[in-house]
Amino acid sequence: MSLIKDVYSTSFYQQLADQFNVVKPDFDGKQFIKRIFSTNFNDLEWKERTKHSTQTLHEFMPPDFEEAVELINQVVKNAIAAGYSGGLEYIIFPDYIETYGIDHFELAVQSFELVTTFITCEFAVRPFIIKYKERMIAVMEKWAESPHAAVRRLASEGIRPRLPWAMAIPFLKQDPTPILPILNLLKNDVSESVRKSVANNLNDISKDHPVILLDIARHWKGISRDTDAIIKHASRTLLKRGHPDILHYYGLDGADFNITDLYIETPVVKIGGQVSFSFQIENTRPHPKALRLEYGLYYQKSNGLLSRKVFKISERIYQGSEINRILRKQSFKVITTRKFYTGRHKISIIVNGQETLMTDFELI
Repeated sequence: MSLIKDVYSTSFYQQLADQFNVVKPDFDGKQFIKRIFSTNFNDLEWKERTKHSTQTLHEFMPPDFEEAVELINQVVKNAIAAGYSGGLEYIIFPDYIETYGIDHFELAVQSFELVTTFITCEFAVRPFIIKYKERMIAVMEKWAESPHAAVRRLASEGIRPRLPWAMAIPFLKQDPTPILPILNLLKNDVSESVRKSVANNLNDISKDHPVILLDIARHWKGISRDTDAIIKHASRTLLKRGHPDILHYYGLDGADFNITDLYIETPVVKIGGQVSFSFQIENTRPHPKALRLEYGLYYQKSNGLLSRKVFKISERIYQGSEINRILRKQSFKVITTRKFYTGRHKISIIVNGQETLMTDFELI
């Protein structure tokens, strides 16, 4: 399997050099590629390669930002006209604007609006939000009404309080109120990717301000199937936490069900393998009932303590007196985003936010 850093290949840099040579005939492509690989390139990770590529490109660009960003804009326009879609490697374009355009507000935001239609600028806009605050937020409100879905998505995604792998925006984590007009403009967007971004933004907000999400849920409820879907996706963290108000909102009460026979089919699991378990659930009332099933996996930490991560199984209507047996498997395949530690782990079954049966197994 290729690593994310491998998007920066020799062929990419040659293509990039050719693209700049079209708009800047004196662009020295051979020297540019030589400079890219003149350092310890193979030892650099993805973010390091991105920053190295940006800085190297800057050496071959006009020192004046207005001239440089116009070259980037022209490369993007040519690529779009030729039918190219911007791969992750082109993240160096927004990174260039972020790095060298922070003091050139108007030029930078105009370029963001174009470049994001080719490669997302969601990471690059965040330093501008921090530096310019209301001025940048006003721009993003205008972007929320753009005819281009990628620009509208940028308005929501770029201003997320907890955007993964991105620079934090402390003042919006503390008070996300300025974000809400943008999300309100986008709540019925025709683009699924935009609506998903709105849901992710609201989910971010709910982690620090659950009351805001609950208030929006009540106001948006029933506006359309799409707004209902946004709220459901935005509620995932509160649902996993068993927040009583969101459980009540979805009619997920903690009565009239029974969990029995939690059984670990693989009591000893090797790292790289998977744990298998099953349990039985019964709706004990004679009428239909909504049941949200999850399981909590208590991972061993380096200090010997356990840390729970919640995984959803299903959420549906169980008919009166319905009994169902659930079988699930959880992988311990080695991945870059989690380190596994050997020792006792636990599994619990969660129904409508309530943790019920729990048992353990050994990871070796």
